[in-house]
Amino acid sequence: MNYFLRRRRSSSIATMWLSKKKIYPSSTRHFCELPENIEDCSYKSMEGMVRCPANYAALSPVSFLERAAKVYRDRTSVVYGSKKLSWKQTHFRCLKLASALTNLGVSRGDVIATLAPNIPAMQELHFAVPMAGAVICTLNMRHDSSMISTLLQHSEAKIIFVDYQLLHIAQEAFDLLAENKVKPPLLVLIPEHDTPSPSDSVSDTHEYETLLASGDAEYIVRRPTTEWDPISINYTSGTTSRPKGVVYNHRGAYLNALAALSTHGMSSMPVYIWTVPMFHCNGWCLIWGLAAIGGTNICLRHVSPKEIFDSIVVNQVTHMGGAPTVLNMIINSSDRKPLPRKVEIMTGGAPPPPSILCQIEELGFRVSHLYGLTETYGPGTTCLWKPEWDSLPTEEKYKLKARQGVEHYALEEVDIKDPVTMKSVPADGATMGEIMFRGNTVMSGYLKDVKATEEALAGGWFRSGDLAVKHDDGYIEVKDRLKDIVISGGENISTVEVETVLYCHPAVLEAAVVARPDNHWGQTPCAFVKLKDGFELSSQEIIVFCRERLPHYMAPKTVVFEDIPKTSTGKIQKFILREKAKALGSLS
Repeated sequence: MNYFLRRRRSSSIATMWLSKKKIYPSSTRHFCELPENIEDCSYKSMEGMVRCPANYAALSPVSFLERAAKVYRDRTSVVYGSKKLSWKQTHFRCLKLASALTNLGVSRGDVIATLAPNIPAMQELHFAVPMAGAVICTLNMRHDSSMISTLLQHSEAKIIFVDYQLLHIAQEAFDLLAENKVKPPLLVLIPEHDTPSPSDSVSDTHEYETLLASGDAEYIVRRPTTEWDPISINYTSGTTSRPKGVVYNHRGAYLNALAALSTHGMSSMPVYIWTVPMFHCNGWCLIWGLAAIGGTNICLRHVSPKEIFDSIVVNQVTHMGGAPTVLNMIINSSDRKPLPRKVEIMTGGAPPPPSILCQIEELGFRVSHLYGLTETYGPGTTCLWKPEWDSLPTEEKYKLKARQGVEHYALEEVDIKDPVTMKSVPADGATMGEIMFRGNTVMSGYLKDVKATEEALAGGWFRSGDLAVKHDDGYIEVKDRLKDIVISGGENISTVEVETVLYCHPAVLEAAVVARPDNHWGQTPCAFVKLKDGFELSSQEIIVFCRERLPHYMAPKTVVFEDIPKTSTGKIQKFILREKAKALGSLS
């Protein structure tokens, strides 16, 4: 069953638009449905209004590529090693790929999955799949075969495009599907451009370039019937539970792409290096947005500080992004190089410690801080910088920059509310509530999970599950996730505040705090710490350091030195750490 094809109204009004005295038939490709009862129209007395191709088109990021092929036709669209393509060439290839998908039997609303790193094929598929009327489902390339098989079955993907280095994962996932008597999707193999294709050894497999070449460059794009038609499925990262399929629509993708450009300070023709995974929230929607401004995509198969610094110099990079853990990796790398120019870096995914923001800017980067979730198409808020903050003392300046800020212009509203009463908390910087969103850049819902969708959108707001305070200037500041808050002796302890102090220690590379059971207090903070190379510390030294900077009840009572588990997007997997803390047993 295709879960994206909704039944249309039977009323003939759904396929007509009205002029003053005439009724004109139209196709649903060009016109939206009108209300079943035209008498309900609020502006029925405004004679002369019409909705037609001259004044209405369903918003879709596909239009960004079509414009780029004209306005930026000779501008470089993508760079991958020695390979370069212009925007005209990218548009040509996407048309052929969309045509080839249609020839394979892809229908409107079908799901097309991908399993690949940040390579040019991922950029092309983000346009070609919706151009064929289908829905792109970008799978996390760090998932194992068991999870891939589960997500393929859940999404009912008809085709999966797989990078040659991940072929073994896909084949193992196919074997698991066969064991469950589930037909696997058609496989299209993406070989490396300078590596012979191993497709001859794989049965029933298409090869990417061969498939693309079979398409027709005169292909007529299947445009969305309505703006609410789905464009992508993004499975959540699984930091707290089993991933859920978040459905994006064309309108939301279009608007959030433009908003992401704005929050990142991008104007015309930037050069963007892909350190954010393209599979994560469709690259924060920038994979579509860069086409709108003729940007250049610098693709990196492997992300490392050396690759980042070398590419910045060679490709004259102007912008990049990454979670605070990526920033931390850059700061502590021995491969750092002087930057030839300021590089704008957008960070999000977890509350960044002010010390990390300060150190990354000292290297020559300029940080913009955003906040959002998979369910908000990635970026939802930005810590919009105010010029008057430039003259503040360093410590105060970066404390302000670490806040999550205000909603971007494409989102209707962000607020901090009591999750029970739904009343807004006072803007006192102290009262905690749940961050809630509403607007056009909130997901359509969770695929095949009506209950979870209704719970997440209850009361007309998307409930993030994140706890925050609101300051008197309206800026919000994340304090914790609802599941991560430590309740000790009736006091709420923000793990983010404790982690911020831990990052101030010169020997600490990474830190995460979770609750450990305590027979007396109920819970106490348990810190997991990874030290920088060459440093040695005892648990007691860490505890004393925290007690000197925090109320004693907030300081960790337990410190564990080990590597910290993270998702492929750099988010710390606290659900794993909570289990580890629980396994330590209760403190007495």
